[in-house]
Order: sequence, then C-alpha cells, then structure tokens
Amino acid sequence: MANLIDIRGVTHAYRTKAGPLPVLDNLNVAVPEGEFCAVVGPSGCGKSTLTRLVAGLMKPDRGEVWLHGELVKSPRKTVGMAFQNPVMLEWRTILQNVILPLEIVAPSMPKARKEARAMELLEMVGLAGFEGKTPSQLSGGMRQRASLCRAIVHKPDVLIMDEPFGALDNFTREDLWQTMRDLRAKEPFTCVLITHDLRESLFLGDQVIVLSGRPATTQYVMDVTLPEDRTLDILYTPEVADMLHILRDQIRIAQGRDGAVH
Repeated sequence: MANLIDIRGVTHAYRTKAGPLPVLDNLNVAVPEGEFCAVVGPSGCGKSTLTRLVAGLMKPDRGEVWLHGELVKSPRKTVGMAFQNPVMLEWRTILQNVILPLEIVAPSMPKARKEARAMELLEMVGLAGFEGKTPSQLSGGMRQRASLCRAIVHKPDVLIMDEPFGALDNFTREDLWQTMRDLRAKEPFTCVLITHDLRESLFLGDQVIVLSGRPATTQYVMDVTLPEDRTLDILYTPEVADMLHILRDQIRIAQGRDGAVH
C-alpha cells in the first residue's frame, strides 16, 4: 500500500525572545493511503505542530512533508481539518456551516448539490432534522458531529483531527468514536488524529505513533491488530489492556526525556 503522507526528517523550532525553541527533531512518519493514524505523546511535544505541517499551514526548518507524492508547500484543498473547538458561524444554520468548504473549493457547484451532499453527511451522524438550527441551539456533541461533517463535506484525501473529542464528556466522546468509525466505513479517507486518550487511539487507529518528549521524534509505532468492525466492548478485553500497558510505558519514557506532564 502506497504512503499518502510521508514526513521525512522534519526538524522545526519556534522563534522566541529567549531564542529558538526546538519542537520537532528529525521526525519521520509514514501513513499509508486509507489508514487511520493516531499520534500520542507528552503535552507540548509538537503534536499540533505536526498537523500544521501536514496541512501546509507551516513549513519545516528542515526536512520535507509529502502528500500523494507531492511536496507540501502551501495549504491544500484536499486536506480537511477538525479541532477540539468546533468553531462555527453563529449567524449561519448548521446546514450552511457544513456546506461552507464547498462554497470555497467548489464555488460553481449548484447550491442544491451542495446541500444534498451536506444533508447526506448530517443524516449519517444523526443530525437530520437539525440542519435549520443555529450552532447555539445544539449541544457540544452535536456541534462536533456537524464539525466532522464540515471537515469531510468536500471529500478530502486527508482528514486531520487535533483532539476533536477532548472537551466532551466520556459518554459523548465514546459515542463520537463510534460515529467516526461509521463515517470512515462509508466515506473512506486517510486520517491523522492527535489525541491524549490512549483508548481513543486504539479504538480509532490502524496505527499509533508515540512521539518522544520535545524536541519530538518518532519513539514508537504500534500496529493496531483489532478487527475492523470493532465496538466499544473491545476496549475491555485483555488484548486492549496489553496494548494500553505498552503505550503507557512508552509515554512514561517520553515524559522522562523532557519532564513534561501528560
């Protein structure tokens, strides 16, 4: 299987008044097409910086980021993004918020087709009937569902998710994990998920990459050998317990490198 994302020897530092702050150090990551890659690591180790580099919002100091065999030099229309805070335009309805990317990347598409595409996704995530509501009329979990629809409405090759479920309660978060798996079954795309939740990384991921402490490099890669049609019950099996134990050990090692608190 060909790699859709290739991060090759990426090194990056932020410029501060006190001098350069190294964040990434010779980072190498490969994500095959169609795979769900979860990235975990100590707080402040550069996980969000990694997403910005893949999205083309930043350029590395050294190294290269490749998507579909093309060097990333600027933001790309083939990348969708979802964040912890599902920022939406309060003066637009949920339907109007979801079709926003289509207005940008496909302005000539007829309005009826844009709305039909958005409604297809809203139905998939259980929001049919709420398309005429405004964001303030929805719960946090419902807004995050709408945010996921908006991120993939233009059928991106890559979806980047930066802790999209981190601010939700446990029950809502687990419900959205299942929603995410259902979406991927119907809307295949390659995904990079940044998360602090190891259970989330195993339930959603095909592979889990553990980044070292700052400046981050690839410390450990776990292939997730769970069945494709996994349900939440699998999180309570001995197999998952063993994988969680390994990941926790790797996180502890990473924390020891720079003293970060996870």
